[in-house]
Amino acid sequence: MLIQKNQLGELTKTPLEDEYYQTIVISLKEDLLRQIALEEHIEVGQKYTGQPNILIPRNDYLQAFFQSVIPYVSHPEEKITHSMGMLKVKEAVYLLLNAMPQLKDFLFDFSEPYKIDLERFMRSNFHYNVPIEKFALLTGRSLAGFKRDFQKTFDMAPRQWLQDTRLTEARYLIEKKNKKPSAIYLDLGFESLSHFSHSFKKKFGKMPSELNAI
Repeated sequence: MLIQKNQLGELTKTPLEDEYYQTIVISLKEDLLRQIALEEHIEVGQKYTGQPNILIPRNDYLQAFFQSVIPYVSHPEEKITHSMGMLKVKEAVYLLLNAMPQLKDFLFDFSEPYKIDLERFMRSNFHYNVPIEKFALLTGRSLAGFKRDFQKTFDMAPRQWLQDTRLTEARYLIEKKNKKPSAIYLDLGFESLSHFSHSFKKKFGKMPSELNAI
């Protein structure tokens, strides 16, 4: 799966029972892609407007590539890992273009992200535990512009809105879906169960475990 830049995503790994598996995620940094574009004289400048995520068909080259990456993943402390890792990332780009030449516009889109619908984006992604600066970047705004537009849209500062929205969603999941606090706090962007419980009681006057008991 090739995932377009400037998105938030969540990876859920579900192995088959008693079977070994590995998940490898490779980040294609813009600096490296620019370097490849220069080396290969690839024409850039066109904004990509296709699907944000593309499923790459399996082939022998890609299969062998991921097998060859495993030693570097298994031994991240080795001196050879970083330098060879960069070469492997470049190899990945060439293999993707070989498999699907039309990925050129997808991979080499260096245009700035445009302003997107702030309210729609935040209501869909409030549960991600990322800095405010990251939300600003992903909506195509400077930090100051993001805070200004956010205040206009929600009549509230970003951090306060995120906290209130996450806690409201938590209460719904606990009361209506019978979810355990320990099962949802991470998915709602809280770093610890104790922080979640303290914030929940401060807002609703009860510990989340008390709602489970009702």
